[in-house]
Amino acid sequence: MTDDARFEDASPGPLRLMAMDAEDLQVISSLTQDSVFPITEMTWQRSQRRFALLLNRFRWEDSASRRAERVRALLTIEDVQAVKTQGIDRKDADLVLSLLSITLEPGEDGTGRVILWLAGDGAIAVDVEALEVTLRDVTQPYLAPSGRVPTHE
Repeated sequence: MTDDARFEDASPGPLRLMAMDAEDLQVISSLTQDSVFPITEMTWQRSQRRFALLLNRFRWEDSASRRAERVRALLTIEDVQAVKTQGIDRKDADLVLSLLSITLEPGEDGTGRVILWLAGDGAIAVDVEALEVTLRDVTQPYLAPSGRVPTHE
């Protein structure tokens, strides 16, 4: 029988990061690469101007450890003006998406477009008044069901 991974066994502990510029966003992008999430875990809270994803994040920061681990993490984008998707059937409640990277297309006067690039040529474009993205681990780590580190061809 295998035990679940624990924050206490990991180095470092749970993440809580904020991106306020493109350089910060690159760090969050690298840590969320290969995260997976059901489309039902994606929400735009229009009245609060917030877009949020509940991800199953691969723990890249601890990938050299003896076990491949994932953790549930909340990715939020604040000051959202609009959200658009491409290449995604938003009506398919069983759809599971895989996040490849997050980029910023700067606009005028601090505005911009945060783009979440997905496997299979999908994308989520989030127009923001100002860049404020947070990533926060919200559960204990667990062993990745595949038991392997994600790879790319």
